[in-house]
Amino acid sequence: MLITASEIADAVIELRGVMRRTPLVASRVLSERADREVWLKCENLQRTGSFKPRGAYYRISRLSPAERERGVVAASAGNHAQGVAWSASRLGISSRVYMPVGAALPKIAATRAYGAEVELVGATIDESLVAAREFAERTGAVLIHPFDHRDIVIGQATVGVEICEQMPDVGTIVVPLGGGGLLAGIAAAVKPVRPDVRIIGVQAADAAAWPQSLAAGSPTAAARMATMADGIAVALPGEVPFAHVTELVDDVVTVDEDALATALLLMLERAKLLVEPAGAAGVAAVVEGVCGQLSGPVCVVASGGNIDPLVLSHVTTTGLSAAGRFLTVTATVPDRPGGLISLLEMLRDQGASVVDVVHSRVAEGLALGQVQVTVSAETRGPDHQATVRAALAQAGFLR
Repeated sequence: MLITASEIADAVIELRGVMRRTPLVASRVLSERADREVWLKCENLQRTGSFKPRGAYYRISRLSPAERERGVVAASAGNHAQGVAWSASRLGISSRVYMPVGAALPKIAATRAYGAEVELVGATIDESLVAAREFAERTGAVLIHPFDHRDIVIGQATVGVEICEQMPDVGTIVVPLGGGGLLAGIAAAVKPVRPDVRIIGVQAADAAAWPQSLAAGSPTAAARMATMADGIAVALPGEVPFAHVTELVDDVVTVDEDALATALLLMLERAKLLVEPAGAAGVAAVVEGVCGQLSGPVCVVASGGNIDPLVLSHVTTTGLSAAGRFLTVTATVPDRPGGLISLLEMLRDQGASVVDVVHSRVAEGLALGQVQVTVSAETRGPDHQATVRAALAQAGFLR
């Protein structure tokens, strides 16, 4: 049975004064790209930096005294971990969280700082979840699943309630999609009162279990899990979210890694908002135009903002490259004084700003008296890059 309006209303009351009512911010650049009004629901500004505490707190708050005594356990790459740790600490309950070995260090540190015991297990969330289940069976701790529980979905539904209140004329809602708890909750809150609103889920193409699951009619594990968007890298959709998504969601689309990186960069530069790759998935879908026919004003959910600074640096570079603003070329120059200067002067004259230079005298195919130079430079976009490459080729620098 799908969650009901009365269940969602109870969650709204329970979470009032506990969760932040996150702002809705207009985005001029996205409005221009979509040719319609686009707003951002900033769950990256929620407590712990994502929407996750909504579901985690509501789920834990409904535990019996005996269950609270046994404590809670969870598995997460970071956002659910922090949500569970924060919620349990606020409610005076002990918590233990299993995280993948490759989880971002700031997320691990934050989870511990919120009061949880943390253990690193496995390469993926799914492997960590196996360990969390074993701990629950062994100790009696209550497993707080990241998405596949009715109370979790009900808690996340409060995002949908806020969107309807803050944006009464909303026509389309675009939501990052991993296990499905957030998308299912928003759809359950919105569709019964506004059946005309289009609701679209967005997955990373390299970790997309939902398209094949929807085609098969049941949750089906993804064969590939290789995305920078670790917050939505879930191999198997949950049964509870699947029932809601199947019934209430209009479409599920995917975006590639370049689109995610470009969207994150766009949010930084134009919206002045820091989001993680998963949190930028909805923005990427709007920018790439993969959402199909948009209806009315659009609300894009920025689901989280917890990102490792090292990952941010890598993603920003990827985004600059994808946007045609970061060019790397390998050129051949004479191995004599002035050879490199002539290349750098040409880049200067073409308006490219050199960032890095690497020499090699032993690269394959080099003739005697030649040196290979790899240059990274900032450019102004794809057209400028094409002009720079053409000038270098005409001068004989490119092999």
